[in-house]
Amino acid sequence: MTTHDTNIIKKQLLGQILIKRKLLTKEQLKKALEVQGKEKKLLGDIIVELGLLEERDIVLALIMQCGFPYISLSKYAIDTDLLRKIPVDVVRKYKVIPIEQVGNILNVVMSDPLDLSVKEEVEQITGCKLAAFIATRSEIEEAIGRHYKKGN
Repeated sequence: MTTHDTNIIKKQLLGQILIKRKLLTKEQLKKALEVQGKEKKLLGDIIVELGLLEERDIVLALIMQCGFPYISLSKYAIDTDLLRKIPVDVVRKYKVIPIEQVGNILNVVMSDPLDLSVKEEVEQITGCKLAAFIATRSEIEEAIGRHYKKGN
């Protein structure tokens, strides 16, 4: 199965969860999938951009879908040395931020913890195994703005 096939399965499952929870209709999901076919963005991001749901609704569905724990980044004081483990360009590009390290395990918060290629790249960069947590994209962007200088 290719990465693209895996992404399609992931997106269908997310849509099914949202429909099952009566947060989205089949017609709304179809519209979002059509937009996604043209724009190549994450389904959850498209649903939010279309104004169909809030970011938190998508995160809750992802928690249900894959069991990733949610972390509120506003409650974390992150050690400056830990922030240097992942280059700022990678942090900004992939919306991934390190929050804690225990031994060789690096806890990171990601907007898309299902993206295995990002996890593999960050593991290669850091030399650590990742334990992924989830937060909304806006929470991660706010934390990046708080912890990293604008020019970095």
